[in-house]
Amino acid sequence: MQQMLKQAQKMQQQMATAQAELAEAEVTGTAGGGLVTVTLSGVGEIQSIKIDPKAVDPDDVETLEDLVLAAVRSGNDEVRKLTEEKMGPVTGGLGGLGLPGF
Repeated sequence: MQQMLKQAQKMQQQMATAQAELAEAEVTGTAGGGLVTVTLSGVGEIQSIKIDPKAVDPDDVETLEDLVLAAVRSGNDEVRKLTEEKMGPVTGGLGGLGLPGF
C-alpha cells in the first residue's frame, strides 16, 4: 500500500511538472502558406495573431476569416500534440493503476 502511495505521489509530481511545462510552452498555427500565424500557449490560450498585409482584401473578408480560423485550428492541433507529448507518459502510468478517467 505504501508503495502505491509513493507511486501516486511520484505521478502527481510528474503531472505538475508536465502542466508547468505546458503553461510555459508556445506553439504556432499557420494558414495560407504563412499569411496568417497564430501563437498559442501550451494550454491553448491565444497569445497573438499575425496577418500578412497581402491577406487583407476589403472585397473578400470571408477568405481572411477562413484563414484566421484555419490558423487557430492548426494551433489547437499543435497544442493537442504537445499535451499528448508532455502528459502521455504521466497519464499512461495512471491507467496502469486502473484509475477511471485516466
